[in-house]
Amino acid sequence: MSAAPHDWLVPDWPAPARVRAVCTTRSGGVSAAPFDTLNLGDHVGDRPGDVGRNRAYLQAALGARPVFLKQVHGAEVAELSLASPDGVVADACSTAVSGVACTIMVADCLPVLFTNPQGTWVAAAHAGWRGLAGESGSGVLEAVVASCPASGPAKPARSASKVIADGQAPEALLAWLGPCIGPTAFEVGPEVRAAFCDVDPQAARHFTPQPAPGKYLADLAGLARQRLQRLGVASVTGNDGTAAWCTVAPASRFFSHRRDTARLGSSGRFAACVWIDGAPSG
Repeated sequence: MSAAPHDWLVPDWPAPARVRAVCTTRSGGVSAAPFDTLNLGDHVGDRPGDVGRNRAYLQAALGARPVFLKQVHGAEVAELSLASPDGVVADACSTAVSGVACTIMVADCLPVLFTNPQGTWVAAAHAGWRGLAGESGSGVLEAVVASCPASGPAKPARSASKVIADGQAPEALLAWLGPCIGPTAFEVGPEVRAAFCDVDPQAARHFTPQPAPGKYLADLAGLARQRLQRLGVASVTGNDGTAAWCTVAPASRFFSHRRDTARLGSSGRFAACVWIDGAPSG
């Protein structure tokens, strides 16, 4: 990766050397307020030319082509190639091809990056609460883990998920949680709590009741970590729920939909990317 702003996050995770990953911040780029300056979202009201220049800046920094999805808070996983266009409708993507970066845009939702220990497969997921909760306890993270191809003899998954059958053993996968709205800022209603607790009562520990009836503070990263542990993913690093990972404050580092939209009318998007380094293949 070429020179990038000093405050971009480089995951500290035990990934193979050929797997590269980064999470951008607001630093870099050309967008004017309220999208200043490295807004990567083309659907938030920013000038298209500025978004294009920002995306070109990101690609130059990565040395790989980022593919931008149309994220809809679902659980679809798109398999990427060098020919994949931007705008594929999905909330996760994976690839075994070098030179193409799985890319997730966020501004409060949780980005989750994955790789296998061989460095032959990478993936990224957009885990807002809807996609994370999914249906009947199976959401976007379960879909990504299920999509990882086997690298050897199949092993039974050690989890309650019914979607994992014959892929890479989940306990071998590596996951990194990026910045998201933190557990002191994410106020939700009873429907959000029910979406998690009705299928896993242990999820209740990630919801803190508030004085207002039916209101809770939710720990989105904690809920994701719990889901990954249920799947048997042993190596989960990154966001631990502390203030440094919260997108709401400070405003100078991350975009935040919840913070910015009511106050400024819109919010930009930053991105988490993971790719296989080397000459493009496939």
